[in-house]
Amino acid sequence: MCYAFCHCFGDFKLSFVKLYYYRTFYPENPFGYIVLPFTLAITMHFNPNRFFSSVFVLFFGLALVSCSEKKVETTQAEAISAKTPESKSDEKIILFYGNSLTAAYGIDPEDGFAGLTQQRIDSLGMNYKVINGGLSGETTAGGLSRLDWFLEDKPDVFVLELGGNDGLRGINLTETKSNLIKIIEKVRSKYPDTKIILAGMQIPPNMGQEYASEFTAMYPAVAEEKDVTLIPFLLENVGGIPELNLPDGIHPTEEGHQIVFETIWPYIENKM
Repeated sequence: MCYAFCHCFGDFKLSFVKLYYYRTFYPENPFGYIVLPFTLAITMHFNPNRFFSSVFVLFFGLALVSCSEKKVETTQAEAISAKTPESKSDEKIILFYGNSLTAAYGIDPEDGFAGLTQQRIDSLGMNYKVINGGLSGETTAGGLSRLDWFLEDKPDVFVLELGGNDGLRGINLTETKSNLIKIIEKVRSKYPDTKIILAGMQIPPNMGQEYASEFTAMYPAVAEEKDVTLIPFLLENVGGIPELNLPDGIHPTEEGHQIVFETIWPYIENKM
């Protein structure tokens, strides 16, 4: 920094030496001697050619830094723009909200019934986008807790597929029913025009036949109470058929998902 200063205005080395010398040698009146040697140093050692050439270099350097900063800012802005492309404002949304069945557990999501719905929509040239909100292991309580994040954008059609894991775990059906109702109410509260479809489910009688029967009857009761469209049984002609399910006997294969899609498509198409 000192070198750049001296180089820009001439050789100030002598001036600094004088300033230090007089301030040390005459401490009783340092200010009277500072001005004189400093002024003489400027008069005797100022180099105009070096001054103007250095000033030119200085301003040129500042200009380069400024341009570089602007380039960096532009590059960062372009990167942000690339990460967040503008979505079509008139594109409608179909939100599948469920558990591992919706998430197409064990297969490519594009081969699941949600992915097949998008493929059918694209083939028909319809301006709809399918969002897969499936999460493996999800319960109705978990679905209720994470719903707000999925409601940032309005879904024109909301397909609710939850409750299966509640039944397999033997959760109190009063709680499960309450959660399903709260999910429906929350969607309607924020988006009154959203069309809601409830996917009915059935479970094996592992928790007892009475519990399984009450579980099956819960979906029509919720659909009637909240006036939503009901798919009586999501896994119709798939559930319990070994060749249409993965080895776990619960999740459909690609062929099984194709059948599920054919089951749900008329309900979805009717809401579009």
